[in-house]
Amino acid sequence: MSDAQKLVERYLDTWNEKDPAARRAAIDGLWTEGGAYVDPLAVAEGRDAIDATIGAVQQQFPDFVFRLGGDVDAHHNIARFTWELGPAGAEAVVVGFDVAVLTEDGRIEQVHGFLDKVPA
Repeated sequence: MSDAQKLVERYLDTWNEKDPAARRAAIDGLWTEGGAYVDPLAVAEGRDAIDATIGAVQQQFPDFVFRLGGDVDAHHNIARFTWELGPAGAEAVVVGFDVAVLTEDGRIEQVHGFLDKVPA
């Protein structure tokens, strides 16, 4: 398993972490201080905003889980991957595609998200 694969799995784990203190600790360990997350529905600059964004998504989809939709493709300091969001063990309700910019020390600097499938 590649370093990028492991990093993306840790990233998705933060989106699934329900305990606020544990989620924040994971974000602090994974993201750079000035990290940024951007998708069509959200712009989150800095760890506080990233944490708040994840918390808001969890409130909107309380019983759903994020999972990888395939292998992580990476080169240099860039990784791309498809993710799915839905009830555990069931078909995904939301599907997206993210591009992550990584640092040399194995942290996330930016994530650029795209939504491929969203509920009506």
